[in-house]
Amino acid sequence: FGYLALLISSGILLFLLGVSVTAAVLGFIVFLPLIVISSPIWIPVFVLVGGFLTVSGFLVGTVAVVSWTYRYFRGMHPVGSNQMDYARSRIYDTASHVKDYAREYGGYFHGRAKDAAPGA
Repeated sequence: FGYLALLISSGILLFLLGVSVTAAVLGFIVFLPLIVISSPIWIPVFVLVGGFLTVSGFLVGTVAVVSWTYRYFRGMHPVGSNQMDYARSRIYDTASHVKDYAREYGGYFHGRAKDAAPGA
């Protein structure tokens, strides 16, 4: 029954895809003269609307980032601040471990460099 259901649903979806593509192509053919005649109007409209939406999106993103940063540094604990604090502590811990490792084993590397070039 599973394969039969798959065959039936695939056939229905394939039929709907064919109808949709046919309707889109016929609509494009019918409206193509109108699109060509009015294209000097639509191209600047699309450019202006696209530019407006782009600038608006960047502005909203900038306001969101500045607002989040302000609330974070004022101690208001915005959403995601706990992850930020966790990441900062992990970075600090890793850096301190690397520093301790370098202090512990740094003398070994300096000593080996002297052995490698005894005349220098």
